[in-house]
Amino acid sequence: MVEYDLVIKGGRVATTEGVSTMDVAVQDGVITALGRNLPQAHHTIDAAEKLVLPGGVDAHCHIEQLSGGGLMNADTFETATRSAAFGGTTTVISFAAQHRGDSLRNVVENYARLAADGAVTDYAFHLWISDPTPETLERDLPELIESGHRSIKIFMTYDRVRLLDEQVLDVMMVARKHGALVCAHAENHGMIKWMADRLVSRGYVEPKFHGISHPRVCEIEAFERLIRFSQLLDQPIMLFHVSTAEGAAAIRRARGEGIKVFAETCPQYLFLTAQDLDRPGIEGAKWMCSPPPRTVADQEALWRALELGDLQVVSSDHAPYRFDESGKLSAGPNADFKQIANGLPGLETRLPLLFDAMVSQGRSSLEKFVELTATAPAKIYGLHPRKGAIAVGADADIAIWNPDREVAFTDDGLHDNVGYNPFAGRKVRGWPELVLRRGDVIVADGELRAQPGSGQLQLRGSSASMRPTGRLSPEFDPAVNFGAHLL
Repeated sequence: MVEYDLVIKGGRVATTEGVSTMDVAVQDGVITALGRNLPQAHHTIDAAEKLVLPGGVDAHCHIEQLSGGGLMNADTFETATRSAAFGGTTTVISFAAQHRGDSLRNVVENYARLAADGAVTDYAFHLWISDPTPETLERDLPELIESGHRSIKIFMTYDRVRLLDEQVLDVMMVARKHGALVCAHAENHGMIKWMADRLVSRGYVEPKFHGISHPRVCEIEAFERLIRFSQLLDQPIMLFHVSTAEGAAAIRRARGEGIKVFAETCPQYLFLTAQDLDRPGIEGAKWMCSPPPRTVADQEALWRALELGDLQVVSSDHAPYRFDESGKLSAGPNADFKQIANGLPGLETRLPLLFDAMVSQGRSSLEKFVELTATAPAKIYGLHPRKGAIAVGADADIAIWNPDREVAFTDDGLHDNVGYNPFAGRKVRGWPELVLRRGDVIVADGELRAQPGSGQLQLRGSSASMRPTGRLSPEFDPAVNFGAHLL
């Protein structure tokens, strides 16, 4: 008697708790049983000698989005999520980006239409706040949070999108009241602007000086400032793209104090350094991102922080710009570093790079790989238990990996619309060869088998990571602040 739509037979199934050889049964797009010698199914996939892993959750992706500088990035939802799927990622969280003068409600409605037309993976949105008007803070943001958009993005730098300290606190207070996580690009704006202007005025304009214009202390200062805002309001935060050893140490101290701080890093900070920007002419623009890659010592500190749990997630920060006049060279072939779009493609390379380092080369474990790339982001951003794990009741978002397959990265080997690979020339061992989204095969035999628009929006409830600790700062406790009610 046929009991299931699909059974994946005999693979080594990995969770955060361990690795076991078993079958995975799927019915109506959901995992319904785990075990050995499961009954017959309409379809069977032989996964013997393969790894059966949860589809990746990439919680930091810029897709079909206008930058703060007014430049549209290279990827549509179709091209970006296609690339994600080929890299073993089945859920992405991108940015519904409000610019000054925009209605946040309209931004989300328009962005959702783009995703519904193009996405082949499932997706959710961060609400990017650049214009915290009364309408945004009192109407649109609360309504959107309550409808299931449970994470907010703020910038502490860049002229056209940054928020002042008081505005950051306003946004955090709305998030606290309605149950959302506040995520931040945290760098000190004044330091970056002052350093960049000083460099350019002295003729230091090549891409390699981009890194110098973002001094490491600007990350540390902004982290400390936002952490103290979090402490004051008892509002959970996520610090994006940690790049320095000192930044990771600041997060460790804050978590030790009981402040609810989460943090991610990205492959560019684990595998690239500032030296990658030191190329002839303007070629180094391909490796420009913010914050910039740092040093080998920072890489080691970040790996250690991931292993200790100080950092909980590795996201791509996929920010795709072509190396032509539509992207990196929009200001011409002789532009200074201030005029060059920041960002790297990374949706497709994130998981293979990390698998090679953590599993194939033995830097960590398969269980930790699953945690950092799927389970932890799903839990933190409110996608769990449907996403990020192979478990009964979860969506059948599954990547079947060949742990022995070796792939050499090339500039023309990805499935996005960027045209180059910042990791070209590297070889990795371990590759997702077959990818399922809600039980449907979307990548197999090197081909995409999903139609544009077949991905689904994932609305989220308030997760444990989004809830205050309950430890009020004395200034907000009526028992000690002379009876003032400020929350």
